[in-house]
Amino acid sequence: MRKLPSRDDLRTWREFIETTEALRGALTARLQHDTGLSPGDYTVLLALSEAPGNRLRSSDLAAGIGWERSRLSHHLARMERRGLIRRQECATDSRGAEVVLSEPGSEAFGAATVPHLRAVRELFVDALTPEQLAAAGEIAAALRARLPRP
Repeated sequence: MRKLPSRDDLRTWREFIETTEALRGALTARLQHDTGLSPGDYTVLLALSEAPGNRLRSSDLAAGIGWERSRLSHHLARMERRGLIRRQECATDSRGAEVVLSEPGSEAFGAATVPHLRAVRELFVDALTPEQLAAAGEIAAALRARLPRP
């Protein structure tokens, strides 16, 4: 039988989770206030901006950002209505669709990048010493290594 976490372990766990949620909330609020984009919008736009030709098959985009296809489909519909992306038939497979970064989407992403990165620096990077930042990276990598791969 596996040993349960100690009281100190649970205190550390709660601090980690509550701080992560508060940080995510603060970054979300800043992103939406400063740019009008949601974190989901930014995630999709980032993936498309890094993709060859600024386009990805829907299934590849979902896998790349770790979303279920139904969640992505609903989010893409909202982004398409706002003109941030376009969906086109896939040139190599008529059954599939590609998500394409539109010019307004590219401009919105470009305008959002500097304010978002400033917020990341202010709320995360500047709060830690270089040693703590390195340790945070090691901790994140160790935790991710224990998680199932999508």
